[in-house]
Amino acid sequence: MDPDGILWIRTLMRSLAAEGRTVLVSSHLMSEMALTADHLLVIGRGRLLADTPLSELIARHSAERVEVRAADPRRLASDLRAVGARVAVEPDGTLAVTAMGSVGIGELAAARGHVLHQLHDVTASLEQAYFRLTGESVEYRALEPRASEPRPEAVPA
Repeated sequence: MDPDGILWIRTLMRSLAAEGRTVLVSSHLMSEMALTADHLLVIGRGRLLADTPLSELIARHSAERVEVRAADPRRLASDLRAVGARVAVEPDGTLAVTAMGSVGIGELAAARGHVLHQLHDVTASLEQAYFRLTGESVEYRALEPRASEPRPEAVPA
């Protein structure tokens, strides 16, 4: 479909749902479902894997991570590690923090005099959450593409 057609269908489905009707859509287009669906049923190998609101599926299957940019990233990373957070320092100086939420990071930073430029909770996309949920329920899995092979091949899992 062209972009106008997609928007028309999306708007139609939303308006029917707003009237209290049930709209059932079967799709493999994760980006479209993320924009359209409120509730998901996920089926893998003939079994119901999830019957949940979209937001809950994403939250439940997201790896919690917080991105932090600070005036002194090395000192902040050291302070975060000292209280049990796992910290990876990206090449641009951004800290990727797990095992500690943004509230705790912000409070630690304030208490220890850190200047923060960014504090951002990173959530998974619907596609990432779907792959985490269905990881053991797929018959075929795509290989990671190599530089010389831009298209992945399907292989039995």
